[in-house]
Amino acid sequence: MNQLIVDTKNFNFSYTKTKKDIQNLELKVPKGSIYGFLGPNGSGKSTTIRLILGLLKKDTGTVALFGEQYGVKTRLQILNRVGALIENPSLYEHLHAIDNLRIAANYRQNIPGSRISEVLEIVKLTHAKNKKVKEYSLGMKQRLGLAISLLSNPELIILDEPTNGLDPKGIIEMRTLIKDLNETYGTTIFISSHLLSEIEKTCTHVGIIRNGEMLYQDTVAKLKESKGTHIKIDIEVDKPTEALSILTNLKKGKTFLVDGFLQIEVKNKEEITAIIDALRTEGINIYQVSIKNNFEELFLSLTES
Repeated sequence: MNQLIVDTKNFNFSYTKTKKDIQNLELKVPKGSIYGFLGPNGSGKSTTIRLILGLLKKDTGTVALFGEQYGVKTRLQILNRVGALIENPSLYEHLHAIDNLRIAANYRQNIPGSRISEVLEIVKLTHAKNKKVKEYSLGMKQRLGLAISLLSNPELIILDEPTNGLDPKGIIEMRTLIKDLNETYGTTIFISSHLLSEIEKTCTHVGIIRNGEMLYQDTVAKLKESKGTHIKIDIEVDKPTEALSILTNLKKGKTFLVDGFLQIEVKNKEEITAIIDALRTEGINIYQVSIKNNFEELFLSLTES
């Protein structure tokens, strides 16, 4: 079994006496994984992160990082192995990026001066190190915040909505950085997000939470497999009504016509070939075939049931 970097057991927390905000949460983050923590707004994602970092005091249960439980003497030592970027980073916008990093390094223990240059290189901000932060784009600010979290060369990085508010270019840059950190340095990364497509593209593991309870926890691949083997495809043709009639008569899976596209549910990819052959035999021109991404449907089926 893989070593667990984060391991909580019977984790409970309440802001008030009338409601449990976190309920018996068992979070298992394997070493070397990119773990996506998914859930609707208000499901308890940010609260869980604050509990893991000791910013909130749990009611009951245990939390262990790197196999060690928090104690009076061990908490700071354990957290020194963790980097975190919670929401928008707190930066001195009137100062240069390199000055922000120097100030942050002074608050940490034993950070060599060379590490500042290293983290700037990792987040691709070396060219802008002497630029004032107020001149940075939002994506550059997020990357500088990530650089600060990397100063102590952490084994675990916790990111709370790291792509929130970013434009497509900024989202791609952050996704690339996260993957590079994981692949190049073996860093375990825990990402809280509501962007399903980013979790699917970025993460190896996923935990889905609703109302403070864990609904699903495993690899992304197993989540996709857990909801059956049916594949949904969209097909664009020149004669959609005629094509619908052909496939209905042939009983080639569940077939619908939506916005001029044929939508078909099949059992496997081999059936897609048979469908295309059947349409071509009847003189139907096919312009495109696309397999629908059902990750969003899986998420909704868990969180809205």
